[in-house]
Amino acid sequence: MWSLLKSKCGQVSYKRVLLKLSGEALSGQDGKILSGDFLERVSAEIKKCSDNGVQFAIVIGAGNIWRGARQNGLNIDRVRGDHMGMLATVINSLAMQDYLIKAGLKTRVMSAFEISQVCEPYSQYKAIDALDNGEAVIIPCGVGYPFFSTDTGMILRAAELKCDIVLSAKNVDGVYDKDPHIFPDAAKYERLTYEEVLRKDLKALDATASAIGKENNIKILVFALEDPFNITRAVSGENIGTIVSN
Repeated sequence: MWSLLKSKCGQVSYKRVLLKLSGEALSGQDGKILSGDFLERVSAEIKKCSDNGVQFAIVIGAGNIWRGARQNGLNIDRVRGDHMGMLATVINSLAMQDYLIKAGLKTRVMSAFEISQVCEPYSQYKAIDALDNGEAVIIPCGVGYPFFSTDTGMILRAAELKCDIVLSAKNVDGVYDKDPHIFPDAAKYERLTYEEVLRKDLKALDATASAIGKENNIKILVFALEDPFNITRAVSGENIGTIVSN
């Protein structure tokens, strides 16, 4: 699984990756809920890497649409609010599917809970089969239950699908000791262990996601998606952010 594949843009270090895209990243720089230009550029990079042998499972957040009832100032039950967030990930996933198909990459959306008229239900075996056949697989709705974060869903799917690495694309270029958008003196970490993430309370991952990642020896690269070419750089093995591992 860790074979090196030749690529027109260099060497590709990973055969199967779990790409986590934050919802905020998909809104681009223009303040829209979804940026068509940004989706097009991201899709082109994914297609380019796919053409060079990289298999993509994709998990997308929903921060561009919904950040939970509390953050939106609404008096909504937590469970219902989490369901709303999961549905928002479906919206982002369908948008990404459309752009990937237009880029020439066959793409399936497999939801963690059943929405049969919109996307097919998630199946580990069907997802692996699709990946082996060169299709991208987008998996919305986290783990399908409230009280679990999108990051937990990301790590769980990476373990199930036996991905070589999780590429966690955010609006910041790694993990810092404090919020770099607020504190100019924030220090960036090059490498972290799961234990350090928890001990330092860095908010890069929650405790559940960290436990699954540690137990299954999953490697994560946290990097910025401001430039979609960073996806190509990440699958080529460049350390363009922060590595989290055992």
